[in-house]
Amino acid sequence: MSGRSQLVARLFWTSVLGGGCALWFGQPGAIGAGLAWAGVVLHHLDRPRRLRRLIRRIARPHAPTLALRRRQECFVDAYGNLISDGWERERTYFAERTVVPQLEARGRGDEIDGAWDDILVIIERVADGVQLPDESEAPEEGIAYERYCAGRLREAGWNARATQASGDQGADIVAEQAGTRLVVQCKRYGRPVGNGAVQEIAAAMRYWSADMAAVVSNAGFTPAARKLAAATGVRLLHHDALAELQPAPPVAPPPGAKRRAVRPPRSSLAER
Repeated sequence: MSGRSQLVARLFWTSVLGGGCALWFGQPGAIGAGLAWAGVVLHHLDRPRRLRRLIRRIARPHAPTLALRRRQECFVDAYGNLISDGWERERTYFAERTVVPQLEARGRGDEIDGAWDDILVIIERVADGVQLPDESEAPEEGIAYERYCAGRLREAGWNARATQASGDQGADIVAEQAGTRLVVQCKRYGRPVGNGAVQEIAAAMRYWSADMAAVVSNAGFTPAARKLAAATGVRLLHHDALAELQPAPPVAPPPGAKRRAVRPPRSSLAER
């Protein structure tokens, strides 16, 4: 039932019940019926404000991620223009996949079309309300940026080192923790990273016999890179996420499948 239909139904039954009270109790009943009728109208007029509050409540738990995605997906092109197409797609994706389903689950689905602009504005404000770390802390030079990322991994307990520039087979960092090997490619860019980096680190994962692979960047990632990463299991991360990155739990084999032989422990990252 739409909001307008609900209002008509509530006013109808309020009038019916209120009229009965007025006939039975006289003037006090009529006054009470009038107050109830006014309360129904005011409650309906307050629906847009309550809807905006609900949208904010849905979006706020994701505020740090939204703020980071906005930073990653906005960049200045060679002509000095701010390009925010990637962020606008991300904002719409979040609205469609996170906000809309929860509104529908709460019975507010009939209000979504009329409130779409408000949804996008609220997401923007939620992202704007988060103060991210200063991006200038990350070095701009390639090798220095790789060492910076290796340091962030060590904060999370990884035994991490930057590889040599030659012979790394696409892996800028190799790290180990709790028997899990991770390979990382680092991209300090001014615009979204393409799927070439995903292809390279996926190949490096096989070369290094790694369990996890990631492309790390200060910038965002193109839709093609995200699609390929989803298909290959490569993680796409901002460097701020490295300090909390933990080894992924092993994936259990399907029933009836043969278990992969356990590899012997690897004594040192310097073997290659």
